[in-house]
Amino acid sequence: MVQPIDHIEVRGGSVNNLKNINVDIPLNKFVAISGPSGSGKSSLAMGILYAEGSRRYLDALSTYTRRRIAQNKKSQVQSVKHIPSALALRQRPSIPSERSTVGSLTEAFNVIRLIFSRLGSPVCPNGHRIPSTIQIAQVMDLAGDDMGMLTCPTCGVRFMAPSAEDFSFNSTGACPTCGGLGVVRQLDESKLIGDENLSIDEGVVGSWHLPGRNFMPKVVATLGVRTDVPYKDLTEHERDIVLHGESKTYPVDLTTGTGRVFHMDNALYENAYAAVEDSAKNSTNERSIARINQFYHFSTCPTCHGSRLNPERLKQLVGGKNIAEVADMQLDQLADWETKTKKSLPENMNHLAEILFTELEDNLRPLLELGLEYLSLSRSGNTLSTGELQRIQLARTLRTETTGVLYVLDEPSIGLHPDNIHGLINVFRELIAQGNSLVVVDHEVDIIAAADWVIEIGPGSGDEGGQVIAQGQPNELVHNPHSLIGPFLAGKAAILQKKHPAKKANGKSTHITVSDYFNLHHVSTAFPDNKVTAITGFSGAGKTSLILDSLVPAIQARKQQHKLPAQVTDLQTDLQDVVSVDATPVGKNTRSTLATYTSIMDSLRHMFAALPESKKRHYGIAYFSYNNKQGACPNCGGLGTITLDIQYLPDMEEVCPVCHGTRYKDDIQQIKWHGYSIVDLLSMSVEEAIPVFKDVPKIERQLKQLQEVGLAYLHLGESTPTLSGGEAQRLKLVSHLTKRQAGTLFVFDEPSIGLHPLDVQTLLQIIDRLRIKGATILIITHDVDLMLNADYLIDMGPRGGQAGGRIVATGKPLDLVKQSDRSLTVDYLQKHWSKFGEPEDA
Repeated sequence: MVQPIDHIEVRGGSVNNLKNINVDIPLNKFVAISGPSGSGKSSLAMGILYAEGSRRYLDALSTYTRRRIAQNKKSQVQSVKHIPSALALRQRPSIPSERSTVGSLTEAFNVIRLIFSRLGSPVCPNGHRIPSTIQIAQVMDLAGDDMGMLTCPTCGVRFMAPSAEDFSFNSTGACPTCGGLGVVRQLDESKLIGDENLSIDEGVVGSWHLPGRNFMPKVVATLGVRTDVPYKDLTEHERDIVLHGESKTYPVDLTTGTGRVFHMDNALYENAYAAVEDSAKNSTNERSIARINQFYHFSTCPTCHGSRLNPERLKQLVGGKNIAEVADMQLDQLADWETKTKKSLPENMNHLAEILFTELEDNLRPLLELGLEYLSLSRSGNTLSTGELQRIQLARTLRTETTGVLYVLDEPSIGLHPDNIHGLINVFRELIAQGNSLVVVDHEVDIIAAADWVIEIGPGSGDEGGQVIAQGQPNELVHNPHSLIGPFLAGKAAILQKKHPAKKANGKSTHITVSDYFNLHHVSTAFPDNKVTAITGFSGAGKTSLILDSLVPAIQARKQQHKLPAQVTDLQTDLQDVVSVDATPVGKNTRSTLATYTSIMDSLRHMFAALPESKKRHYGIAYFSYNNKQGACPNCGGLGTITLDIQYLPDMEEVCPVCHGTRYKDDIQQIKWHGYSIVDLLSMSVEEAIPVFKDVPKIERQLKQLQEVGLAYLHLGESTPTLSGGEAQRLKLVSHLTKRQAGTLFVFDEPSIGLHPLDVQTLLQIIDRLRIKGATILIITHDVDLMLNADYLIDMGPRGGQAGGRIVATGKPLDLVKQSDRSLTVDYLQKHWSKFGEPEDA
């Protein structure tokens, strides 16, 4: 008798740092993969299981179809057997555009538009309302000139009723004023001109700092404007030239950074306004657009009042409401609207209404199960947190009710309050019950404890990881001496970190009041300076609105002597600067490496260019950069790899056969410093490089900083966009650890993303070092270990959306857990504290 297949068999897995691993993944089970940051968890989950599962599914499609679908490359693995078709939810969903809303992301708004076009009560051009009838739905499906045509029973006028497409703000239903964005923007002169005590030469014209405009001071000087006196002392005529001067070309002499004079016959003058407007026309990437938008004032569109829709479309009603009113409802309020609508319709429309609203219910059900009931369909997609975006992805997946699929989820607990974790686990169980297999990469102890099987990758990060160090059921790992997560499952790990003494605190605090912003209404709070404060609460409770959208820009505005954001009515603080640290990838592309992100690469280039052999061959610093043609391998252009398009098969990425992945020309590699070529040095890990550079203080200092933040295992030539969220955060902090930070606020947004509980302890040590340097630290988090280690806690809630937006608890974490009247967050904090059996007076 043939034995049933009950596992995926992976043999010889060597993706990234995986060391030829062999592992069996149980099928039709909930499998958790755990391990330190950078140990190889995602390499197994995404690089092998998802990549092979999705690639093999696509292999079953026609050649014609495969040529039109981006496919995963074949994984570095000897064999993978019995793998189902795979779907993945990644750790970092892409940020939606400004045109996206919750309704469009979830596709629920598509159903709402259908409901309004088929069940709606339209208004004729003469203002007569026509009751909802089955005939309206029928004419929407007619062909030719009769499609959508109605006759008003009151005045007899024949007109076209709006279709589903006419209710789309991304199509024919868009507001004519704002084009479906809901906001209009106007250039703000107060942002174009900075501190008027500065001169033009000193950079008073902010818009002339935009790319390609740095020579405007030279051009405006040829027009008779004084550039070396304070802006406030310029005449009205001079100011008019700066702000509104005609766009014409002028001859001008420009001085380069090396002192050379470069003559331009046709230098185009762009005044302070035109510099922004012209940049806005030609900019497409998000970073440039964000920089340009700093010069604009955004306000709600006066025509559509933020609904994004043509006001004509708001005349049609369903259940007594227009489509904008329905879109503004919270998701959990739509059921009442559905009930009211069904009651208001004639009997012969009941079946159609049932079909449409059942589709809407199926769309909303997983969103509600995942704790997103506080969102509205009109909520802009780019204001959602990473956790909210990932849960929307998961909800769309659940709707399909597939079977026989392998789901691979990377950090699904991101952005989830401890209370939501239980709902997420229930969703996992539902996926398994539907006949699927589930692999989850996560560090949340409650998720790992709920898994059917756990695989641990380690024991360390980078070269020190890549091995299967333990596997089994969660209760088995508790007793496994090799398990790193076992002590946290058992409640035996030391979760409180010792803090180094800092200088005596000055006792000062920062106070902020926010008037009306999303669900914040006259919210005031304060936190101590030179301390670590945790900002907690449900997703949607208002944490981002209070800190990232209000406090951070308010401190930045005060530093730049600009107005405070409109919603900030009061700010009392001695903080003068703010550094926002998140887990977004470091570097724009694969050309960004650890060496280029730091200044190590610049030091290496100058060091090699100064060698006698380099001078003899006339090799300047450009020759030691793989981003310049003088040094880059001509075959791969300095990438180290080449990509081959092989039609309907996945693109094949191969190590460059000319440079063998080194990125450099051969003759560049012949130049040696202490016996090492630049390629040899970039191949070293931070730990290996420290003794090599013991006599080069500038490089040694940076290497030791990388070592201190737990990144000693990374190679100098390692691509930074591939780093995990935790690694990216620590790398961003390196440059701040050696400086005095008094008066600086550091804001960490979900810093535990991608971090094993042991990595969280390393992060806490780094945060403590910043505090010793005088910094004030705010941590927006759902991680209970981070909460317990904070000096102060501000909990927002009591839940999300309209049920949030308030401060529900403040104080020292270990004081709050002893109170009887606690918030839900503090309840979970107390349970966690009790689990680890810490003494009452710790």
